[in-house]
Amino acid sequence: MRFEGRVFRDGRFWLAEIPLLDGMTQGRTRKEALLMIGDWLESLVDLEGFRAEVHPRGRDEFEISGSDPAAMTALLLRRRRQASGASLSELASRLRASSRNAYARYERGEAVPTVEKLDELLKAASPGTDFVIRLAHRS
Repeated sequence: MRFEGRVFRDGRFWLAEIPLLDGMTQGRTRKEALLMIGDWLESLVDLEGFRAEVHPRGRDEFEISGSDPAAMTALLLRRRRQASGASLSELASRLRASSRNAYARYERGEAVPTVEKLDELLKAASPGTDFVIRLAHRS
């Protein structure tokens, strides 16, 4: 799984952002900003051995992937829930589940959703919002 981002100059600094995760870092150079966004992702995932990799795409765009897709999915779900201001109980209710654990187990990385389930979970976390997520192909 990869998340799209953009990198751009803002005055004296370069900014790197991942809108889907509501995250941004800065650096004195473009290279430093991209290194910082990788560090930011690793810090948020906070999982021993997790490594982020930044994949530049042209001058202003990049993609970022991680060594553990389940951890990336868990982070995505947590950040989307936090951005919406919803509690775990509210999301369980939106999913018509009897327990808040219905969403929390995905957010904690204890279960990995199918693409269909991920779509359902994201719609519960951010009603009325469409997401485009690229799945990285391995060769």
